[in-house]
Amino acid sequence: MAVTRATLIDIARQAGVSTATVDRVLNKRPGVRDRTRDIVIQTAARLGYISQPGETSISRAPVTLDFILPNGTNTFMQNLARSLEEISADRGDIDLRLHFIEGFDPYALADALLKLAGQSTGVGVIALDHPVVREALRQLRNAGTVVFTLISDISNVPREGYIGIDNRAAGRLSGYLLGRLLPRAPAKLALFAGSLSYRGHEEREMGFRHILRESYANLSVVELREVHDDDEAAYTEASALLREYPDLAGIYNIGAGNRGIARALEESGRAQQIVFIGHELTDHTRRFLLSGTMDAVIDQNPHVEARDAIDQLARTVRGETLKAYLPIRVQAIFKENIPE
Repeated sequence: MAVTRATLIDIARQAGVSTATVDRVLNKRPGVRDRTRDIVIQTAARLGYISQPGETSISRAPVTLDFILPNGTNTFMQNLARSLEEISADRGDIDLRLHFIEGFDPYALADALLKLAGQSTGVGVIALDHPVVREALRQLRNAGTVVFTLISDISNVPREGYIGIDNRAAGRLSGYLLGRLLPRAPAKLALFAGSLSYRGHEEREMGFRHILRESYANLSVVELREVHDDDEAAYTEASALLREYPDLAGIYNIGAGNRGIARALEESGRAQQIVFIGHELTDHTRRFLLSGTMDAVIDQNPHVEARDAIDQLARTVRGETLKAYLPIRVQAIFKENIPE
């Protein structure tokens, strides 16, 4: 994509300083000598990046950023969408457009991507690993659109980078916690996933199974059920599974649907007997941790993810910076360390 506006790199090169220094000056942060600050401001004004030498706030033309998110009852995705809206509104240099599609329909996702070709400067997408999605992403990139994958990456397609957690490591952490929380005796486990067409869910499963083989051979996975991140589907599948396995010892929910699983556990009277680990600290999982229905939650911060996604997309569109991988920190939340 051709970029005609001056960038931080242009200013840094002509001012003879680093891009970090330019960023500090334009954002009014300390740690820069007065003479250097004057040079940066004058250079930015001369290149048209700011309106005049006395103006140190960034004056940027808005960029259009599109985010394609799955629809449904997934509270984490709802929180992510809300954060994207709040952060873009606060910045003022982003024209944000949110698009919601059926979460596990690769054809709907591919169609949404193709409609943005030539219509958007940057796209953030939670990708499904499917041939039609990969082809749509190739066509979108060929049209000159900057693309970042979020939450769940995709293989063998051109995109500028991925913003999210290491999902395989998150799966390993979940397996480690289940192994530590259960007795060192043979025990049966069940897995729930939204869909393994999400590479992130597949990677979590791989990490989980790997740590069991490596360190907890006493634990065996008897079922993996896909519930499309739907609470009612999760409830139905969990209820059936609990009836089928009266000796079930542990559950790991790879995706969303925690409310459905928790409801099935509570109705069965086995909520305090089965170790239940899932993802994302929400109002619902907070309640399940406090009641003891859930034992641990692997949490990532949707606000941080939204902030980094908007920042990286906007900067890359403007030619300012590029990070191929921006890792998001993950942490295990228990009843004892729930943040306020």
